[in-house]
Amino acid sequence: MKIKLLAALVAATACGSNAFAAEVYNSEGTTLSIGGHVSVGVGEYKSDDDVSVEQVSPRINIAGTQDVGNGVVVDMKGEWAVDYLDGGDTTFTTRLGYIGATHEEMGRMVVGTQWSPYYDVGGVADYPIAFANDFLYENQNRMGGARAERMVSYRKSFALAEDGMVNLGLGWQGEHTGVLIDNDPRYQVALSAKMMGFGVGYSYSGGEREDNGNNIVDGTSHIFSMNYGSYGAGVYAALVYGMNEYFYDLLEETVQLEGLLAYGMDNGLNVSVNYEAVENDKTSKTIFSQSAIQFEYTVAPSLVTFAGYQMDLGDDDDDTKDDDKWIVGARYFL
Repeated sequence: MKIKLLAALVAATACGSNAFAAEVYNSEGTTLSIGGHVSVGVGEYKSDDDVSVEQVSPRINIAGTQDVGNGVVVDMKGEWAVDYLDGGDTTFTTRLGYIGATHEEMGRMVVGTQWSPYYDVGGVADYPIAFANDFLYENQNRMGGARAERMVSYRKSFALAEDGMVNLGLGWQGEHTGVLIDNDPRYQVALSAKMMGFGVGYSYSGGEREDNGNNIVDGTSHIFSMNYGSYGAGVYAALVYGMNEYFYDLLEETVQLEGLLAYGMDNGLNVSVNYEAVENDKTSKTIFSQSAIQFEYTVAPSLVTFAGYQMDLGDDDDDTKDDDKWIVGARYFL
């Protein structure tokens, strides 16, 4: 098994933020690593106006791989969000939990709670630490917008010329019975390509679900993305556009837009500006719109400091535009 190919396929199911893990065991085709990060900051980070100490998506994970022969490597990952400021009964909540199998020729299959093929396309603008792509996480677990619960996925990469790659992703989630809303089985397909630093992608997510009146409707989303460069290394630009029916907040028709422009300097400083908006396409009203400027500085490979200010650009139901947010903090990778 080529290690570079395995790494590329496994990365296809990893989150869009920086990845860092410490290997604690490696022997005879078996590895075990511990990773995650602790992230804290001070600011007005939530919807209230109070300055407070906040956590910024901290997590801890355990991952392992096993070479089972015949070109197949099996891997597993368990990851938990950590509420280390409040504690109590919900100190740990599940983020990821899956088993995967990768073959150099056949591709990669993953079963469990995982980053979805839909996110492979839509997550290209979801990199900044403090403020990033919010609309992907709307009911993400059941709809598969970012992390998808109880999913079976398949991915395969194809070489295109010397420096190009085409990626195919498929996903399936079984029927989900909720407290208020039920989902029938959901399906995803994702197709992306990258060459000479430029990337394009398209993903579709579909399946029947109940609306607020318990009527059966098709909950679908088409998402398109373009990106250039590598986040944190020189110029990086990304654009994500989505069109939905009963997919976002159970609204009949919505469109969503996320743009990110960043520049990573050789001294470890990365500066970014993003814009995000969701519109009710049925009524032509803006649900929310916001923009943020952020700074991230890599002090050491395992330590990144950050600061961000997000401006509330308003919506058609609230013209006060008074929900600006800011935070200054640090992220330490385990």
